[in-house]
Amino acid sequence: MANKTPTFPGARTGRGQVLAVLLSNRDQSGAEPLQGRVSLAAIVKALKRKYHWPIETHSFPANTQDGRASWATVYSLPEKVIETALNSGGREWLESRGAVGRR
Repeated sequence: MANKTPTFPGARTGRGQVLAVLLSNRDQSGAEPLQGRVSLAAIVKALKRKYHWPIETHSFPANTQDGRASWATVYSLPEKVIETALNSGGREWLESRGAVGRR
């Protein structure tokens, strides 16, 4: 499959919220802004398939507070992808997210 150029989802959508965190290169420790509407994994899947973002997924074993074994997953974008996206309209897209919220 040929590499497709990533596109930006709606600025005020759940997908937009997650992409904004990934582009900022901050840790996405949970999906609080989504308030249980949809899982973070489902949003990442859509960003990968529909919007063509090359999101990397790293899972590792972890323990829950009650001692059970579980898996934790971290999502990230490669530095080069972030740099290219920011230089190709990403900064403006991020700024538009703030402007929409101030209206």
